[in-house]
Amino acid sequence: MIEYPKYKKVLFCTDFSKNADCAFSYAFGIAKRDDAVLYILHVIPRNIKQDSVLRSYVTNEQWNKIQEDAQKDLERQCNDQYVCQIMDKSKVKFVTKSGFVDEEILKFAVQEEIDLITMGSRGEMGSKYGILGSEAERVVRHSSIPVFIIPCKG
Repeated sequence: MIEYPKYKKVLFCTDFSKNADCAFSYAFGIAKRDDAVLYILHVIPRNIKQDSVLRSYVTNEQWNKIQEDAQKDLERQCNDQYVCQIMDKSKVKFVTKSGFVDEEILKFAVQEEIDLITMGSRGEMGSKYGILGSEAERVVRHSSIPVFIIPCKG
């Protein structure tokens, strides 16, 4: 009989797309099976040029309010799409980062000592890039942590 690894920390990466949704049940299932903490990570792709233009039109207070409102919206979406399916809320943590998606995923995984990264094969932009989405491909290529890529069935 083969012994499977036990994971203490499972990272589920989401852009809230249908493809990410397909990967959620796998990430949650593994975390539940191993009584692990499930981290749900959403990376906000940042365009520094766009941000600086927008910031030139708003005050610091307005910018902070925009950021706060965006964070609340993401938390609400995460709760509605994923957390509502989890009974033991103490075993799930929602995190947002901003920057280059693959870099932020890998940096977070190393910092938090994640045991397994789980993500869909293609996110919002993935259909343009062939079999794997560009983010998933870069994560797989550069990760020292096992990455479980889930294709969406439909």
